Amino acid sequence: MDTLDKKLNDVFSGKVVRKDLVHQIKKAANVPSFVLEFLLSKYCATDDPDEIIAGSKAVLEVVEKNYVRADEANKAQSTVQQKGRHKFIDKIHVKYVEKERRHWAAMENFNSSRIAINEKFYKENDKLLEGGIWAEVTIAHNDVEDDDYAFYIEDLKPIQLSRFNQNQYFEGREEFTRDEWIDVVLRSVGLNPEILDNPPKEIADKFPSGLRLKLHFLARLIPLVQSNFNFIELGPRGTGKSYFYSEFSPYSTLLSGGQASTATLLYNNARKKVGAVGFWDNIAFDEVGNMKIRDTDTIQIMKDYMANGRFSRGQEVTANASFSFVGNIDHSIKQLVNSYDHDLFITLPKAFDLAIQDRFFLFLPGWEIPKMDNKFFATNYGLITDYMAEAFHYMSKHNNEYFDVVNRRLKLGPSVQGRDEIAIKKTVTGLLKIIHPSGEPSEEEFNDIVSYAIEGRRRVKEQMNKRKPDDEFAAINLSFFKEDGTEQIVYCPESKSSKASQNPRKDEVEEIPIDETESLFDQVIAEVEDIPVKVKLIEKHLKVHYGDVGYSYETVFGPYLHGAKEIVLEDPYIRQNHQISNFVKFCELAVKIGDVKHIKLITSADDDDQQSQNKYSFDQLANSLFENDIELEVEFSNVVHDRQILLSSGWRIILGRGIDYFQSLAGNYFQIGTNDQDLRACLETNIDFVKVN
Repeated sequence: MDTLDKKLNDVFSGKVVRKDLVHQIKKAANVPSFVLEFLLSKYCATDDPDEIIAGSKAVLEVVEKNYVRADEANKAQSTVQQKGRHKFIDKIHVKYVEKERRHWAAMENFNSSRIAINEKFYKENDKLLEGGIWAEVTIAHNDVEDDDYAFYIEDLKPIQLSRFNQNQYFEGREEFTRDEWIDVVLRSVGLNPEILDNPPKEIADKFPSGLRLKLHFLARLIPLVQSNFNFIELGPRGTGKSYFYSEFSPYSTLLSGGQASTATLLYNNARKKVGAVGFWDNIAFDEVGNMKIRDTDTIQIMKDYMANGRFSRGQEVTANASFSFVGNIDHSIKQLVNSYDHDLFITLPKAFDLAIQDRFFLFLPGWEIPKMDNKFFATNYGLITDYMAEAFHYMSKHNNEYFDVVNRRLKLGPSVQGRDEIAIKKTVTGLLKIIHPSGEPSEEEFNDIVSYAIEGRRRVKEQMNKRKPDDEFAAINLSFFKEDGTEQIVYCPESKSSKASQNPRKDEVEEIPIDETESLFDQVIAEVEDIPVKVKLIEKHLKVHYGDVGYSYETVFGPYLHGAKEIVLEDPYIRQNHQISNFVKFCELAVKIGDVKHIKLITSADDDDQQSQNKYSFDQLANSLFENDIELEVEFSNVVHDRQILLSSGWRIILGRGIDYFQSLAGNYFQIGTNDQDLRACLETNIDFVKVN
């Protein structure tokens, strides 16, 4: 053992394992690393070579005999029936079924969701009720034919920690320097920090080393410690991008692009259940370049969720899962950064527009990470994977104390805008949790983290700035102020000297005459003073940011409704009570303006019952509008997807999220903005006004 091995064993006695044994055994058994490490700590807790060999064989025998493979579920169930009982290694969780007033256990690979379980097991292990745990489970067969279950739990021994002592973890961290602790974390996830400090010449000539390379690997872990973190890494194959999210933590899951549907990822309207975002700390999307979006609403709802951790899908849903997008990039990085026509997001799917890109907090340059082989794997001791994962899981639920440090110490430069600030602060917070979970870093250590965070956000903005013909994302010189007051601008090393990235060619943007930009303001003044003013309507793009106010229907749509005799509103989400209420307010505006004679709504419903109920509501509204000399026509469609307003005056208004762009009142109707839409905080959306004839 080296010095760090001895220190690690002294401080975290009983919570460490030799990482080289994990790699050796994993070659012969495709089992999650945290399961193998549990068995190794049980059979190989020694330095004696002969005992390690014997223990390794014992681990392999246990895996072969007891690990349930998903494709062998029927065989496993038959084994229990024939033998009467058998011990398995599987993930088990417990659910309370309200209708039956009892608990049932479910084992994932064993493929049974109706296993009887004694209450002592889930009372001793709370996590059984909170997503489940990996465990050694002895299953017995129930021979009573009249019972409605075939199996029951006879014994259960958790593989994951049943409880985590955060104070012990934090106190243990204080025994290590920053650099020592970084090496501990890297060893714990199976990497050899020594090779990252001193790589062979053939690697050192092509890739960074030392702290920068180590920070790249640590950055992959940020989504596991920081809730609602949006991470992207693009790089060559074979650099271990997806490994971190499939092997390291039982709280992270890796999805292929084809699994990214609204129902599986976000919310299943038919079943009224939250998707994967409600069950994981992190959801990683493998091969993001091949990501296929099954329905058109998924991207829009993802935008809402990535912006603020919540979305509306018939009801308001809030969750904490982070998103990690990992993918390959086969192009020359040098050619891309020096190209005026292409950028580093070249492999992203077309559905990932600027709005999605702007929500990425950190773009990790995967091309700076060498391909992994045996020399990069740890050969020393590290913390047991599950112990480290539990620490990360704990910290993902606790943010305030870390945000306090960041807000107190971090002073950002003038080019840092709203989304930039959120991204940078979340990245800094995540790295603080990983490297300094229980204490504050020195000024130099803090500046290292801040510089890395700003670089990761700048890399995102440089790509968007290339794609946008105007100057919306041109403020790329992100900076921060050191404690002595000096401003430090942070660059991306691959593009610092590239003219195409620093000042990309821009299309000519026609200046909008002043009288046109002031026309809406003039109209408002005219209404107050009762002076008739003719408003000149223009084609325009309206960007509404999360939390903005001043975007009532009258302010946004009012000028364009003047002169329109007919209105067609296509919005599939006029179905919930609050959405129908919004539509009533829209109709009130039409009545107030006085030009409209016919309104047609094309919408949809979740099911026949909802359609019948909503039809009754619309009939009542139609009667009221008829008294105001306006005819209302409502059409229910199962295929409507676009959200737009078509006016007989020749204008088309494209609605990013329909007319339901106000934040929920969350049941509090005694707050400012309840009745005045101009005072109501908005969700983020885009609205385009296009002249069609």
